[in-house]
Amino acid sequence: MKRSLQIRLLFVGGLSAGALTGCTSRPNVSVANVYTNDFFIPGAGYYHAPFRGWFAKPYNYYDPQNQLYFYGGQWGKLPFASITNLSNPTSDAVALAQSARTDISRGGFGGSYGGYYGWGFHS
Repeated sequence: MKRSLQIRLLFVGGLSAGALTGCTSRPNVSVANVYTNDFFIPGAGYYHAPFRGWFAKPYNYYDPQNQLYFYGGQWGKLPFASITNLSNPTSDAVALAQSARTDISRGGFGGSYGGYYGWGFHS
């Protein structure tokens, strides 16, 4: 086998392996897991350990325009002081985070394949 053909095969094999690793599923969010402040889940947001849930902005995010800090879904004039920097989320927070995630595939062939080229399931 020629050297250039070996290199091409290696390159294609590497690309295939890289593409397949992107298809692996992410671990589920669970009440049994412990999360630190600002643990980020795409679609769900940032975890706020003292409040045991995910929120749109990082824990103690400062908004310079309004001069306020964001924590636990509310705004305050001072950052929230707590010794809690890791915790288990509530079951409600887990359900919301899991349903809001954008880093996992929700099944099928994707949204662009259905309908026009469909398998006869649509009327």
